[in-house]
This record gives sequence, C-alpha cells and structure tokens, in this order.
Amino acid sequence: MKTKNILFALVFVTLGLSKSNAQINFGEKALGAVQKGLAGFTFSDADAAKLSKAAVDKMDAEHTIATATDPYTIRLNKVFGKYTQGDGFTLNYKVYILKEVNAFATADGSVRVFSGLMDIMDDNELLAVIGHEIGHVAKHHSRDAMKAAYKKEALIDAAASQSQTISTITDSQLGKLGNLMIDSQHSRKQEAEADEFSYNFMKKNGYDVNAVAAAFSILATMSQGAEASFLDRMMSSHPDSKQRAEDAKQRAIADGLYQPYVQKKEVPVAPSTKKPVTKKKKKKK
Repeated sequence: MKTKNILFALVFVTLGLSKSNAQINFGEKALGAVQKGLAGFTFSDADAAKLSKAAVDKMDAEHTIATATDPYTIRLNKVFGKYTQGDGFTLNYKVYILKEVNAFATADGSVRVFSGLMDIMDDNELLAVIGHEIGHVAKHHSRDAMKAAYKKEALIDAAASQSQTISTITDSQLGKLGNLMIDSQHSRKQEAEADEFSYNFMKKNGYDVNAVAAAFSILATMSQGAEASFLDRMMSSHPDSKQRAEDAKQRAIADGLYQPYVQKKEVPVAPSTKKPVTKKKKKKK
C-alpha cells in the first residue's frame, strides 16, 4: 500500500522503540516548543474521519473479511443494514473472520464486527453492542481519542508537532494506528454515554432494551471463565461489564420495560466445505 496523504501526521515511534529500550530525551526548550505547537493544533471531525478511513482500509486489506454471501455478512446486514446514516457520518459494515470477541467503530463511520462476537450473541444483543460502538462515533469519542493520540505521539517529533500542514504518514504508521483504534480506551464517562446511546437506540427503534444488560452480562461472565484470553482487548477498553449490565437493567426498570431476557439463538453456521451426500439408488433386480 502506498503512503497515504492525510491532513496531518501521526508519529508512532514509541511502539518500535520500547522493544529495544531506546530513549528519546527532550530539553525543556524543545518540550516547550512542542506544547506551544500542540496548543495551536486543531483537529476536526473531518480530520479524524480521513485518518480513520486510511487506517481502516489498511486493516481491511490485512484481515479475512466475510464475503457478501457468507452467513455472517447476511446476518449483519439483516440486523443492522438499514442503519447507515448517522449525524454527520455514513456507516459501513464488515465482518472480520476472527475468533476474538470484539467490535469497533471509527470516526469515519466504519463498523467492524468480529465473527467471534457474532457466535455468542443473538441479534438483539448484537444490536446493543454495535449500537454502543456507534455511540462512541456519535458522541465524538472516536475523534477525541484520535486527537489525544496525536498529542501524545507528537512529542516524539518537535518539528512535526508545531506544524498544522504536515500531511504524510507511512504505511507502517497506519498499521499501528489501526491497532490503536481497536484497542482504544475510553473514560468511564464516555463508556456510560455510549451505553446510554445504545439503550436509547434500542428503545427508539422498538427493540428489546433488556438485550443491553444481557450483552454486558455475557461479556462479564466470559471474562471470568476459560474464554477470558479472547476478551483481553474487549474488556480492556470496555471495563466493568457487570456494573454496566446492572445500569442497563435499572434503565429498563425505570422505563417499565424490564423483563428477564432469554437469548434467541440466531448464530450462523459457517459454510460447509464438505460436498453434499447423495443417496445411491438401489439397483433393480
């Protein structure tokens, strides 16, 4: 993939240096210049969207994506395909064939769902989780996370941090940025806002709001079991699932909508590679 031209630069040198224990020392004068440059740096929704789109394109090229006829894609389109327009962004959906339990949405409206998540949740629970991820985009959390990353990593390059016109990042930096988007951590306040967005989305569109609590209960239970290793990313960026399940339950009670949730098994079966078995006709004697 060729180097992407973006409106700003993002330098991820620290990730590469940490393995060799290399250090970069700035004098007070240099750090002051960096902070001065950052103070004047503006970071719009459009900036975040352009950088996110470039990083997502790279991730899409490096992952196995469910085809249009794959049961995972068909199911995701059925569940969420009609919800494509957000406030100032357009949503697009794809499934990564990965056993990990995760999903993420980026500032450009790209939603990526891991097949491992679809394997353990029914349609309503998927709506709740994906709605939560879209909530981070709608509430500008994804943009703010990208801006915070820039401010942190710009300290590596004092000259770049003072410029508002640096426009090139490398292919390698895009890859590191993609990992950052998957693993991005939000504040408790931001997580609560995304949870509320998901609940309100379910309620507004006539879905069972009890699925919100059910989805977080599943994650909380799995994080304590043998499957916990698959949830490292999900749980690191989505803490306190048990408490958040309880919060969703209390919202449903307050609205008079609470009832115990029973999961509807709608998980897809991967296409079989075996040839269909045909019965042999008996020969007439």
